[in-house]
Amino acid sequence: MKLRGCLIGVVIGVVLTIAIALLFSSSDLFKGSRVGEIDITGTILRARPVLKQLEKFRKDSYIKAILLRVNSPGGVVAPAQEIYTEIRRVIKVKPVVVSMGTVAASGAYYIASAATRIVADPGTITGSIGVIIHLPNLQGLFDKIGYKTVTIKSGPFKDIGDPDRKMTPAEKALIQSTIDTAYNQFVQAVASARHLPVADVRNIADGRVILGSDALKLKLIDQLGNYQDAVLEAGRLGGIKGEPKVQKAETGKSSLLNFLIGSQASARLNDFLADSSACLMYKLQGFGP
Repeated sequence: MKLRGCLIGVVIGVVLTIAIALLFSSSDLFKGSRVGEIDITGTILRARPVLKQLEKFRKDSYIKAILLRVNSPGGVVAPAQEIYTEIRRVIKVKPVVVSMGTVAASGAYYIASAATRIVADPGTITGSIGVIIHLPNLQGLFDKIGYKTVTIKSGPFKDIGDPDRKMTPAEKALIQSTIDTAYNQFVQAVASARHLPVADVRNIADGRVILGSDALKLKLIDQLGNYQDAVLEAGRLGGIKGEPKVQKAETGKSSLLNFLIGSQASARLNDFLADSSACLMYKLQGFGP
């Protein structure tokens, strides 16, 4: 009877241990102070996933600093601006450090400029401050194949960018005005976040690419270093003693497209679709993962 009682006690103890472990395994009880890492990779088409990750890390008291690992040629204007705005909100609560990878240009630099500190490799491709839009003209092709469209519109600019005809001077002027406005927003945002004179930013905001080593001289970044240097800097700014632990953001469920053709191929397809659409872009052409 004593042996049976002992066995029952052991089983109960094991069950309770497992239950407690399952109950608290994801709890703050076992977390400790750490750096939260968010990856921004490929063309920036949507803001919501990054915004949700930033919000989660901002509210997590055990995340003392946030690391943005950026490897992107930029993307659509509005999502870049949304993420920039959220980063500016987060840095009032805890530091945000950007680690630039192979490329962090145009809209990706727009986002990075909002951070507390930016770390880049000497050979990182950054800069490319500017705005671009692609509006294809297929009139010659349509004439050859006999393709015609009938357009009924409510105003003179409603079919602006129609690929089956040339753009009128008035339409070009309207598009240019829109681009100039988005460009000025870019320049102002960088100047404000980086504490630089607007004139200094405008002098290099002609779409040129800038290597990390030159970006440091121009005060577009704060220090040269690799990913691990950025992690250590985030930990230091977050008040973490020793080498900080890194908690990666949850990326959510994989899409059907990723499952069918692979994540890399899916990213390439998304980039192609973005480049093929008439979107106002903060994007460096021909570069990026």
